[in-house]
Amino acid sequence: MLENELLQRPERHPVINLLLIIAIVGIGFAFVGPFIGVLAALPFYPGTLIDMMEAMQDPVAHPELKIPLFIIQGFTTLVGLIIGPALFLARDGKGVSILFKNNHPQPVPIILTIVIVVVFAVVNSVFISWNAGIDFPPFLDNFERWARNLEDANEEIIKHLTEFTSIWELLIAMLVIAVLPAIGEELVFRGLIQNELYRGTKNIHVSIWFAAFLFSTIHFQFFGFVPRLFLGALFGYLYYWSGNLSLAILAHFVNNGASLLALYLYQQGTFEYDFETQQSAPANVVMIAGVATAALLYYFYKYFEHRKPSLPPL
Repeated sequence: MLENELLQRPERHPVINLLLIIAIVGIGFAFVGPFIGVLAALPFYPGTLIDMMEAMQDPVAHPELKIPLFIIQGFTTLVGLIIGPALFLARDGKGVSILFKNNHPQPVPIILTIVIVVVFAVVNSVFISWNAGIDFPPFLDNFERWARNLEDANEEIIKHLTEFTSIWELLIAMLVIAVLPAIGEELVFRGLIQNELYRGTKNIHVSIWFAAFLFSTIHFQFFGFVPRLFLGALFGYLYYWSGNLSLAILAHFVNNGASLLALYLYQQGTFEYDFETQQSAPANVVMIAGVATAALLYYFYKYFEHRKPSLPPL
């Protein structure tokens, strides 16, 4: 549909760029970000660094560790998924703004994006329910046990962090779980990886779905792999059709933020549906949401079709 400047750039090979991106993100996310986060979190922990590191072996049993954990996670995302990739983009005198130069969002696509994400969540509940209960074949029993144990441990920590005792904890969670990941993960997986894959494969659909595959894989939540894969693909198409990464970031934020807000309201007793459940929405509701999602995506696509956005020459 669109003539992509990425296909014309006679610079570093996309495979080399992808390897550099993975290395920069990996170092920042696994080492530099957590290290800075621990130092930043220490003043908020009532003990020494050694005490805090020991408590992190069983964070659920240490409620005083909640705020430090938020701080560590925030710096991990900030350094690994935002600052590192921004430096990568700046290597040739470019900057992150190159991903936002096309079609500055107007009210219509902003509203469309929000509604699409909310409606699609109903459709995706089917895949959430199915994927959560999937059974692996016997020869993968060891992998299934490992994946279940890993997911249960992660879920226990997430549940601990999202047991809100005040509006301030909700706001901190919004920043760490919704705002920073929306910016960082879209910058990495759509802004960088998807673009480089497109430059290398010259096939936008392969690029979107493979970037979504990596996006879902990196979360190491295999019993939520499929719904996250579809979310990643949704964000990828919203970015490609609009030519502006801000709409993918908005979609990602709405998906994470709405879940946190609904969870908070449920804990306060003002919302009846528990978003922590993995039950599918009723079949008739899913069918209506499916038709609505398809219609909204088509309208979104047509809205930008004649605006001819081009993806950036990274």
